[in-house]
Amino acid sequence: MRQMDRYPFIFAIVLFLLAWMLGLPVRAQSAPLDDIHCTLIQDEQSGETLYQDGVCDQRVSPASTFKVPLALIGYDSGILSDEHTPSWDYKPEFKAAKRDQKTVDPTIWERDSIVWYSREITRQLGAEKFAFYVSKLGYGNKDVSGDAGKDNGLTQSWINSSLEISPAEQTAFLRQLLAGKMPVSAKAHEMTKAILPTFTTGDWAVQGKTGSTRLGQDGKRSLGWFVGWAEKDGRRIVFAKLVVDARRTDTPKGIATRAAFLKDLPQLVK
Repeated sequence: MRQMDRYPFIFAIVLFLLAWMLGLPVRAQSAPLDDIHCTLIQDEQSGETLYQDGVCDQRVSPASTFKVPLALIGYDSGILSDEHTPSWDYKPEFKAAKRDQKTVDPTIWERDSIVWYSREITRQLGAEKFAFYVSKLGYGNKDVSGDAGKDNGLTQSWINSSLEISPAEQTAFLRQLLAGKMPVSAKAHEMTKAILPTFTTGDWAVQGKTGSTRLGQDGKRSLGWFVGWAEKDGRRIVFAKLVVDARRTDTPKGIATRAAFLKDLPQLVK
């Protein structure tokens, strides 16, 4: 190797060592850089995979699908009481989009995916209790530290930040929830199931939560989730659909992902 050819390699090594010594993030970011497509459907009781397409074991940000475990946490901790309590008024300091500048209760929170309501729950929990609950639930990589050096884990960790989960882990989590086996109260299980948005497609009754965000520092890849469960003729399945790509959509990618799944479900599982 010529001396000049060594310079880029040496320069890269020096940058890596500097980042490591300064505590800057050097975590692999392969997931946001690549397209990911997964549709995973499993039997709720046995866990048998009924349909799988794409890469379903790669972790990415949960985005607003994190409202499912956060509801469990909110009800178990007593911050949330029922479908409509507490009802919190919007405050200008929340700096939310215009559509979210309204009074919100738990049902509206899940239905309209209100980020500021999530953040009010985590603020009331506090950092220590929040981290304890996420670890206790075994959710994804359980990392609620947030962006390196920004001390924002309490309000940002689940949105294009440190917390990540795979589609396979999403369905495993949902099976535990439906079986009532989460380490939280029975009320927390029931209320979480009660406030999750409902849909119908063919003969299927569906409950699920979308998630949308842009990934990576450049934001070139957008993410769309739809996770939940569906019932037909006494049979129940759990599912996770994930799309990560650079394709632009007129609606948030989570909503587009939900529409695609609802359209396909009757043909995917008979």
